Amino acid sequence: MSGIYDEPELYQLACAYRDVPAEVTALLAWCGEHSREEVQSVLELAAGPAEHALELARRGLRATALDKSASMCGFAAARAEGAGLDLGVVEADMRDFKLPDRFDLAITMLNSLCHLFTLDDLLAHLAAVAAHLRPGGLYIAELAHPADYFAPVPRTSSEWTIDQEGVRAEVRWGGGQDRIDPVTQITREHMSITAHDADGTVRAVGDVVPNRFWTATELTAALRLDGSFTVAASYGDFDDSTGLADPAAWRMILVLRRA
Repeated sequence: MSGIYDEPELYQLACAYRDVPAEVTALLAWCGEHSREEVQSVLELAAGPAEHALELARRGLRATALDKSASMCGFAAARAEGAGLDLGVVEADMRDFKLPDRFDLAITMLNSLCHLFTLDDLLAHLAAVAAHLRPGGLYIAELAHPADYFAPVPRTSSEWTIDQEGVRAEVRWGGGQDRIDPVTQITREHMSITAHDADGTVRAVGDVVPNRFWTATELTAALRLDGSFTVAASYGDFDDSTGLADPAAWRMILVLRRA
């Protein structure tokens, strides 16, 4: 039985609520503010369909997308070829990878760090990223906002509908009776995507996806333990005006600089 990461087209459709060009504009603005040199190359980790890497390639950066899923890697490579974009695609684990290149920027989007379940996983990941960044290079990681777990009302919805190019998709990711384990901080999130095509075709996938919730203090402690990065900035949205403590903040975005 296939899972969500074996269905990249449906996964991409479920995430179509994101304004990727606007998010990439924010990423590049932060690079201009916090990087000491011009950013010319980028590595997107746990990239999935590689939406952000593709947009960065479209804007002239040398882009590489890394993901553990063969299906996602094949989908990203096909999209790059179809768009006439030069995108490197690597099938590898974000905890342990070795590439011949060094990059000016690394990014992890859509709370993909939730797939690192333990402190050892997180430290291995940070070490691998640091080894592939030039000194002074940036690592920008987007995570879920802590309010989704600690506040009485979460900042994001677990159910939404997408209408795109004649396709209507109903998405559920978490919520309901899914509960976080108080010891491991892992939630087994039940998800489903049902897509209705204009010709009446129905495509569906269901899965149970384990996600680890990382607090801001845990991330800070891990960064100190690793020692490879300093925190250049943090944001609660893809702009300069929303801080983590802002009531409107819905993401936890860390801009890290390679020591």
